[in-house]
Parts: sequence; C-alpha cells; structure tokens
Amino acid sequence: MRAALAEADLAAAVGDVPVGAVVLDASGEVLGRGHNRREVDGDPTAHAEVLALRAAARRRGEWRLAGCTLVVTLEPCTMCAGAAVLARVDRVVLGAWDDKAGAAGSLWDVVRDRRLNHRPEVVSGVLADECTAVLDAFFAERRRD
Repeated sequence: MRAALAEADLAAAVGDVPVGAVVLDASGEVLGRGHNRREVDGDPTAHAEVLALRAAARRRGEWRLAGCTLVVTLEPCTMCAGAAVLARVDRVVLGAWDDKAGAAGSLWDVVRDRRLNHRPEVVSGVLADECTAVLDAFFAERRRD
C-alpha cells in the first residue's frame, strides 16, 4: 500500500484526485504502477487501477493477471472493479472506502458478484486512515481555492 500511496502523491502533483495503484505478482514484485491521470491525459478512463493493470499486462505479455494482486488507495469504481475482474486478478487490496462510487463492497460489489465468472478476494482497510487523509487533504485544498 505504501507504493500505491506514493503513486497517489504523483496524481496530486499533477492536479488529479490522489489515487494510486500497483499490481503485484505472487512473489510481491511490482508488475505495474498507476496514478490518476484523467486531467493530464484528458481521458476519463485514466484511473490509477486501469493504468496499473495495463502496465502489468504489458510487462507480463498477456492480459490475464492470474496470481496477481491489485493494491489501490481508494475502493475501485465500477469501471475499475470490472477491469480487475476481467484481468482475472486474484485479489483486490484497498485502503479507503468510497461510499459515493465504490464497487468493491460499499455502494456496489462488482468484484464479488456471483453472476460473474471471476471473483477476486477483497482485502479492505489497509492503511485506511492514511489513504483517507490524503484524499481529505486534497479536497480540503480544492475547497479553499
């Protein structure tokens, strides 16, 4: 989660919501990193999770990320939760819950929907206070501007 938090700092530095993600293989090696780049890239799909999954798939040379873990500072939205399912990751580890758009157990539970053919394990609350504080500070600064 510390590596994902470092990615979140990169997102904040370019004016985007500070969300960071990493994809780890079964040995714990980082295969892919990502941070929100929607503002910089002008791309609504440039979420941290999607970018990390893409990087991991490129590194692996295939789209199936079986045996991998997606670690993200904020609960994935429906798009990112769907991407994690489609990438076949074994596990999603999240920091802060997203009660407004989360799709890994709070608002929706896309990743564990029994109608889908793949359901990653979800581990929540990892460094939750720290992940929440990063987001709170970012939005507090935006409200001051």
